Amino acid sequence: MTASLGLGTYRVRAVEQAARTACADGLVWIDTAPNYGSAHQALGPVIADHPRAMVATKTGFFTPDEGAAALRDGLLTAAQVRAGHSLDPGFVRWQTERSLAALGRIDLVFVHNPEHAGLSPTELHPALRDVFAVLEEFAAAGRIGGYGVATWSGFQHDAFSVSELLGLAIEAAGSGEHHLRAVQQPVSLVMARPIALALDGRGPLVLARAAGLITFGSSPLHGGELPGLVTTELAEFIRPGASPGTACLLAATSCPSLDVVLLSAGTAHHWAAAKATTAAPLDPGHLRKVTDVLAQG
Repeated sequence: MTASLGLGTYRVRAVEQAARTACADGLVWIDTAPNYGSAHQALGPVIADHPRAMVATKTGFFTPDEGAAALRDGLLTAAQVRAGHSLDPGFVRWQTERSLAALGRIDLVFVHNPEHAGLSPTELHPALRDVFAVLEEFAAAGRIGGYGVATWSGFQHDAFSVSELLGLAIEAAGSGEHHLRAVQQPVSLVMARPIALALDGRGPLVLARAAGLITFGSSPLHGGELPGLVTTELAEFIRPGASPGTACLLAATSCPSLDVVLLSAGTAHHWAAAKATTAAPLDPGHLRKVTDVLAQG
């Protein structure tokens, strides 16, 4: 099965227009974060108009304005504001309240790149457990659907594993009835290790899917840089006649054990073209040949 297409809002300029285009498809994930410019404010009316759309936001990173507000409210120190990221439970609770006020409803709150919190390995797991405990409170009260971890390099650098995250969620909930629902990591021709592992039936995506978690792949075009790096020959090898951008997206959406690929599609044309791409995934055998070519390079 190919992964479904979700809208990522990082660096999308016309967020409301992009979200309305994606939401016209009905059941679609919209992924955002408080530090994605003015995305939260732009998305609120769209979410209200499209009850079938599923909404994921994040906690951890914050904008300078939000940091200043947290400082005024006594949630963060000046040093923490300068860091631009916090896993302090009080801040997480405060930030999630603000996100709910802006968005109206939230299906998932991802803990955003916890490996960037500046904590040692022995400090990170207890900090995550404490954040999970806060998010368990929101979920138990029916205010969010659940939570997850969105990481750039946490799995790659062994900051945590899927089984460790599940264990922390059980500890936070006080039972096996936890609300850890998803993981998110980059999946692309640049960040191709998750694809190679999944093809072998291994890795975080496979383990998360086996545990019943939703798996999200971020940055399939590596921030828009990847199509400019892919040669015509590689694109042709991935799929004859494909453009570099199409080939990059196709490789990501064909990754086994991946449920949703988040694409920052800023226009209706971009979204429609991406949907057409995901309709015909690569055969796993051919995708393995692609990863082998990349490994040789």
